[in-house]
Amino acid sequence: MNAFQTAVRKNVSRAQRTDAIDRLRQDRDTQNLGVLVRTGGLRGEFRRAALDALVQLGATQELESIAKDRSVPPSLRRVAERNR
Repeated sequence: MNAFQTAVRKNVSRAQRTDAIDRLRQDRDTQNLGVLVRTGGLRGEFRRAALDALVQLGATQELESIAKDRSVPPSLRRVAERNR
């Protein structure tokens, strides 16, 4: 199972999900990290972790897209806006 599948899978431990998000960051997989930020069924802490990874990677294009995406909670959009 790849890191993205682990991150979105239903019955995964917190540690496994966090490790999967970190693997996506290490792989510089900004597209899938962006998907995680936008995934409404994912707990906020994991959406924030994915957003933090995008900030660390300097993924300006993805951050700009998130900042404009009204389906993303305002608090996450503000972080994306400040860091793009």
